[in-house]
Amino acid sequence: MISATRRGLRAIRSLRERRRAETDLLLRSDVARAALAVHGTPLLLLDPERVREQYRRLRTALPFVRFHYAVKALSHDAVISVLADEGSAFDVATGDELALLQRHGVRPDRVIHTHPIKKPAEIADALAAGVTTFVVDNETELEKFRDCADVRLLVRLAYRSPHAKSDLSSKFGVGPFEAARLVALAQDLGIRIAGFSFHTGSQLDDPARVASAITDTLTLMEQLEATLGVRFDTLDIGGGFPVAYDTDVRSIEEFASVIRPVLGPHRHRLDIIAEPGRILVAEAMTLVTSVVGVAERPDGRWYHLDDGVYGAYSNVVAEDVHPFVFATKELGGQEGGATHRWATIAGPTCDSADVVAREVLLPDLRVGDLLASPAMGAYTVVTATRFNGRAVTPVAVLGQAPTTAPVATEQVLAEA
Repeated sequence: MISATRRGLRAIRSLRERRRAETDLLLRSDVARAALAVHGTPLLLLDPERVREQYRRLRTALPFVRFHYAVKALSHDAVISVLADEGSAFDVATGDELALLQRHGVRPDRVIHTHPIKKPAEIADALAAGVTTFVVDNETELEKFRDCADVRLLVRLAYRSPHAKSDLSSKFGVGPFEAARLVALAQDLGIRIAGFSFHTGSQLDDPARVASAITDTLTLMEQLEATLGVRFDTLDIGGGFPVAYDTDVRSIEEFASVIRPVLGPHRHRLDIIAEPGRILVAEAMTLVTSVVGVAERPDGRWYHLDDGVYGAYSNVVAEDVHPFVFATKELGGQEGGATHRWATIAGPTCDSADVVAREVLLPDLRVGDLLASPAMGAYTVVTATRFNGRAVTPVAVLGQAPTTAPVATEQVLAEA
């Protein structure tokens, strides 16, 4: 099995070499070869078992935390199916994401709605589906729940993290003074505030910052319980667990070892939840593309691919991710020989901004040669566009029953 062999690759010390070895292992498998033979490129290869592995690692590292998968990271049926099977809960931000969970029979008590800003109709639909936990961060949103019975609201706090790839507190969340005012207002309106949520930022490889935010939130909860006579029962520590793209980051286990001692003493009093997205799905998908053009320009060699930043490489722009790009012709062999040269990798659209990477050391490539990028499961196909009328990159799910349907965004293939 690929997964069993892959576990041995974790001993490889260099991240780049580890990613190359993982990519080589995947692309030499019969199931990946068959998928590419059937569908061509560009193609995303999704291995749901990697999602399962990551979920189990999180559960082991933080056994008293209830994980709500952030569906927005990769809203794919195969991902929802494997996580639902593992007993995961879910975090949605839209009605469409909720509908996806409903199609998989996920119970509403396993779903929280965490978008701080919602249309009244979205709230009504979620309530009608049985969802009762929502997030707010301002008075206007709180007012939307004035006549809603049996809701549990979490007030979102803002903790600035300038070293995160995306400091989400720049758009959402409030400080302690405003949080206290919202709790008091909710009391006047007869609305239950169950606790607080926060998100210290995407790709923040700083567990001490998360531990500090947890400590500050727990202190605020104790203060408000004493002054306002309320009782909180929920602490949502958000997501943001980092993923190694082109540089190493702390492992799940290392990250958890820092925040676990802070959370542990409160495990029996509070329902501690988290919203992991990227960490569960990023490494579960690999993108395979083809060279469609080769050009010599004043700044050197350019390779034009059949996918780019308006497609599955959208994470380059939207997430400031810098994925590895490997020429499949040299996977498993030596890299960076005398015939290699620095090149620019461009996408297929007519926009000059469609550049995936610059100064990439690659062998001499021709039209039709394949390139592969690992760790492309999070915020790739979900943030892609149809610019220039190009289709969204299809996904081949490894390990499911075969289908004869035309290539679409959800394509499955049998394990060989």
